[in-house]
Amino acid sequence: MSGRGWSSDAYWAVRVTRELERRGHEVTLGCRRGTDERVIDRARGEGVSRLVTFEFAGGVRPRADVADLRRLVAALPGTDLVHVHRGKEHLLAVTANRLSPLRRPVVRTRHIVQAVRPHLGNVWLYGQTALVVTVTGAIRDQYLASGLVAAERVVALPGGADTDVYRPRPPDEEASRRLGRGSGEALVGMIAGFRAMKGHEIALDAVRRLASRGVRPGLVLIGRGATEAGVRDSVRRAGLEAQVTIAGFATDLPAAMATFDIALYVPLESDGMSRVVFEYLAAGRALIATRVGVVPEILKDGEHALLVPAGDAEALAGAMSRLLADAPLRRRLGEAGRRLVEERYSGARLAEALEGHYERLLGA
Repeated sequence: MSGRGWSSDAYWAVRVTRELERRGHEVTLGCRRGTDERVIDRARGEGVSRLVTFEFAGGVRPRADVADLRRLVAALPGTDLVHVHRGKEHLLAVTANRLSPLRRPVVRTRHIVQAVRPHLGNVWLYGQTALVVTVTGAIRDQYLASGLVAAERVVALPGGADTDVYRPRPPDEEASRRLGRGSGEALVGMIAGFRAMKGHEIALDAVRRLASRGVRPGLVLIGRGATEAGVRDSVRRAGLEAQVTIAGFATDLPAAMATFDIALYVPLESDGMSRVVFEYLAAGRALIATRVGVVPEILKDGEHALLVPAGDAEALAGAMSRLLADAPLRRRLGEAGRRLVEERYSGARLAEALEGHYERLLGA
């Protein structure tokens, strides 16, 4: 996994590594050299026991690439299978496999919603790839539309939340104070990087609409990013300073989630894995989500969450008002979401499904 930071593919790779280790497998996670603080230390903190580094240099870097290839070729005889997550390591793994007298199945996970181009390079690359795993059904459909991979060689496996870490728990008083929750005040929480597509402005518009009707929940926005200054300006212009807390990064996300009466996932478009959706559900939070990406694939409106159209502030305000007024509904949604993750979308379930595919490939 060649990522430079703690992105969704880093999270997915680490979660799968840890869960497969728990199931008795020997897994070595290969990371980019120099990402100690952002990736490697985090992976070790999550419990990954075997970790090595590669150059994984950007672009074409002959010296670094040859060094990585030599190490991969040397490692293949002691390996049953190679699982990759980005283009750089995908190309290196397939090339090493071609150079090795002992070839191993190569599996690729695709984490992003971006069409794969069927040019000659990708035709060759995916022709050497035993299985493609996607984090949503929509990404799987993109592969099928490209014609690069036959239907039987691409599977969608959403999910991966750690249900031991993310679980229903009572709110911590210190965390509640830090996140701006007043005594007895309902709190709506949103965890997302500050980018335009994440929907912060839609959430603020919905809260402003509720305030005009005399409904004033607290709203806490957790994260950092390029649009944070603009969101702060919007809060001031709307006169919502007393209701809205922009909290920055949270070092303990499970504790932060435990303070939420309602959790929001309101991007304007799919952001791939949608990791926080599964974490909200595992934490037993009543969720309002927009119908993008994985959401309509896994959640039923009114059963696991309340679903609203993307970008529709009035619909979001209506869903928030409904949940704020109905504590039993919040409780039912939270319990149903937790059951759904335990039964289908936990890290343990994801690893179990992957294990089945691995065994099939190795048997073949």
